[in-house]
Amino acid sequence: MPHELSFIGIYFPPILANFALGLLLALGTAFVLNHLRMSRLLGYPPLVFISLVVLYTCLLSKFVIPA
Repeated sequence: MPHELSFIGIYFPPILANFALGLLLALGTAFVLNHLRMSRLLGYPPLVFISLVVLYTCLLSKFVIPA
């Protein structure tokens, strides 16, 4: 089983796909938190956003696209 993903003949590592999906999920979560005005309850929202990206990337690499 290959350890790379192929997209239009270009090979890239699976962690790149996990990071891209994690970033999109974190953006969606941040949008919902801002829309519901819950981000004002957080101490430092940019750090929470980075934490969400890391959390989603780790969860995706564990369960969706294993490296």
